[in-house]
Amino acid sequence: MSLQQPDIESEYFSLSEQEIFLRIAERKKELANRLLILCHHYQQESLFQFADLTGDSLKLAREAAAIHDREFIIFCGVHFMAESADILARSHQKVMLPHLHAGCPMADMASVGAVSMAYRDLVEEGVVQDALSVVPVTYVNSSAAIKAFVGERGGSVCTSSNAERVLAWALTKGEKVFFFPDEHLGRNSALALGIPADEVLVWRRGELLGGNSVEQLRHARILLWDGYCEVHMRFLPDHVRRWRLLMPDVQIMVHPECASDVVQIADRYGSTEAIIEAVKKSPADSKWAIGTEINLVERLQRQYPDKEIHLLAPSSCQCSTMARNQPVNLLWLLDNLAAGTVMNQIQVAPDVAALARISLEQMLSI
Repeated sequence: MSLQQPDIESEYFSLSEQEIFLRIAERKKELANRLLILCHHYQQESLFQFADLTGDSLKLAREAAAIHDREFIIFCGVHFMAESADILARSHQKVMLPHLHAGCPMADMASVGAVSMAYRDLVEEGVVQDALSVVPVTYVNSSAAIKAFVGERGGSVCTSSNAERVLAWALTKGEKVFFFPDEHLGRNSALALGIPADEVLVWRRGELLGGNSVEQLRHARILLWDGYCEVHMRFLPDHVRRWRLLMPDVQIMVHPECASDVVQIADRYGSTEAIIEAVKKSPADSKWAIGTEINLVERLQRQYPDKEIHLLAPSSCQCSTMARNQPVNLLWLLDNLAAGTVMNQIQVAPDVAALARISLEQMLSI
C-alpha cells in the first residue's frame, strides 16, 4: 500500500488504556452529531466497543451510505472497506481509517495491471475471441481499482454470502467467468453450483497463461485468481477431524474463504453474518467449532456463555493487518477532528468511484 501512516505524537503512547478509552468516549460525545464509527466483526474488542454500527464490510458501507447527516465516517477495518464506504458516501462525507497500513493482503494480490494482462493474454493466445466474452466477478475484498475494472466490463462484485448467486448470473452472461481475488471463495461457489472440477482452473500470478495450456483454458468455464486469505488458510482438514474425535456432537462451521477440502467436510459454511446468525439461533448447550477470525469467535463466546464455542484451529487466527488499528489511533483521529483537521482520509478518484459503483450496483440488482 502506498499510503503512509503519519507519526502520532509520543504523548499518546504514554497514556494508559483506561485514559485512552475515557478520552475516546469524551470525543465521541463532543463530535456526536457529526461522527459515525464503523467496526468490522474482525476488529478487536478495544475498538469494537466504540462502534455506532457493526457488521461485515459491505453491510457497513451500505448502512453508512444511508446516513446522510454524519460528516465524518471512521471505518475500523481495512483499506478496501474504507474505499467502499467512500464510493457509496455522499460528497460532503469524509471517510477515514485509523491506521493507513491496515490493508488486506488478499486484496493486494490482484492488481489492475496484472488482471488486465491476464485478459490481454486470453485474447492474444486465442483462448477467447474478445475480452467481453470473459465476465469478471470480484469479491468485495478487492481494491476500488479492481471494482472499477469489473464495472467497466459489465461484471459484478460479490460477497461471501451471495457469491454463488453472482457466479450463476455471470455464467449466463459470457463464455467464461474470471473470479478474483479469492481462489477459495470462487472454488467453493463453483462446487456449490455443480460445476465440474475440470471446468474450473486456477490462474497463477506471474506464470504464462496462469500456468495453464490453451486447451485447458478453452475448456474451462471459470478461472480463479490465485489469491487467498491468510487467516482462513490456517484452518485445515485435520482440525475438523480433531474436533469430531474430541466432541462428536460439535457443529463445525467455517467461512467460505477456507480451502475447499475444509469446507467440504464441515457441517456448514457461511459469511460472518451467517456464522453469527447460526450461533444466535442455536439452542442453549449447543457446541460449536468455528473456522474464522479469532476476534469474532471470542465475541461469540462472550455473547453466548450458555453455548460451548471454540476456534476450529488450535492456535490464534487473527487478521494482523486489521489489528494495526488500535484505540490510540482512534483517539488521535478524534482529537484531530475536534481541532478541525481531517487525518487519514480515504478518497477514491471520481472516475474510479463511478465505475466501481456500477459493479456494486450490479450485484445489488442480481
